Amino acid sequence: MANNPHYLSQEKYDVLKEELKQLKTIERKKIAENLEYAKSLGDLSENAEYHEARDKQADVEDRISELEEIIKYGIIISSHKSDKAEVGTTVVTKRDNGNEEKFVIVGAEEADMNLGKISHESPLGAALLGHKIGEIVAVSTPKGENKYKIIDIQ
Repeated sequence: MANNPHYLSQEKYDVLKEELKQLKTIERKKIAENLEYAKSLGDLSENAEYHEARDKQADVEDRISELEEIIKYGIIISSHKSDKAEVGTTVVTKRDNGNEEKFVIVGAEEADMNLGKISHESPLGAALLGHKIGEIVAVSTPKGENKYKIIDIQ
């Protein structure tokens, strides 16, 4: 993950910045208080509260590190019109079975298939990148190969 660009919308960037602020200020303080309380209970080797607080501390510190990297290497994107599929574009495709599907190509942090947002790192997102209207893109999946014809790029 080191030094890789992270494509983010301005909204997602703002959400991640706020999450980082929350973790550094409020969560770290809560965990420190929980650790102090757990230490006061005595024997640390068999102290479930202490071990739970330490685990929570490790999880929070991992997430802080992850967020700091995402923000440091974040590239703000916006939806835009292009003649080829790229991060930030909406691509309308037609599959072999005739179904039309619309995808917004986004960074990995924002991918959400339920909203039609696919990561540029996903097999479909990576296959669509750089292609133009009218081109057919083949995507290998565990169930076999799927073909998508690009019918519009917004």
